[in-house]
Amino acid sequence: MIKDYILIVDDELHILELLQFNLEKEGYNVLTANGGRDAIAQIAQKKPLLIILDLMMPEIDGLSVVRLLKREDRTSEIPIILLTAKSEEVDKVLGLEMGADDYMTKPFSVRELVARVKALLRRTTYVSEKPLENEEKNFTYKSLFVDYENYTAFVDEERISLTLKEFELLRCLILNENKVLTRDYLLDKIWGYEYFGETRTVDVHIRHLRIKLHEYGDMIETVRGVGYRVNIKK
Repeated sequence: MIKDYILIVDDELHILELLQFNLEKEGYNVLTANGGRDAIAQIAQKKPLLIILDLMMPEIDGLSVVRLLKREDRTSEIPIILLTAKSEEVDKVLGLEMGADDYMTKPFSVRELVARVKALLRRTTYVSEKPLENEEKNFTYKSLFVDYENYTAFVDEERISLTLKEFELLRCLILNENKVLTRDYLLDKIWGYEYFGETRTVDVHIRHLRIKLHEYGDMIETVRGVGYRVNIKK
């Protein structure tokens, strides 16, 4: 097994070859899997840096792979980009709610996909960085505690299981309390790239975050037609 690799999972050979060629041209190590079963076997041997995962595959589909990876501690934080067809709207949203980080709809721009891979990997390495000395290291409101340094959050002293993107959204909103942040700003800030078009990615992650925050989910307010803000009623 090669060192520190990106795994591409798709049952269409031409997509595997196209993406492998372009990512290797950018200097990445790449392995491919022609289905969910093959992908799971490879991941069991060595955890990839990132997974590009097609949703519609025979035997074990993309959603089943996401579900399996996200319930295991060893693989739950692997960044996942979904590849979907336009007809797979429900599955796409479900995949994001289960913890996938991003998606692209076929046919897609290879150049844009490579840019998103780079952005996700930059954001993943950022998790190990320490906050600046003058940056707040935690946040407390009633029984909600958010530890920025260790990327953990608690409600009533019980840890909330947040994905990396959910945590970064929460931190970004809290640090900009009462300020309206547009969906485009959040995409650029959290996902690390400018994205023009559908902003469902942000909406799905916000909805999931609200659910996980329990009674504190209401502090994330929707500003219709613009974006989101945290309004802490003290």
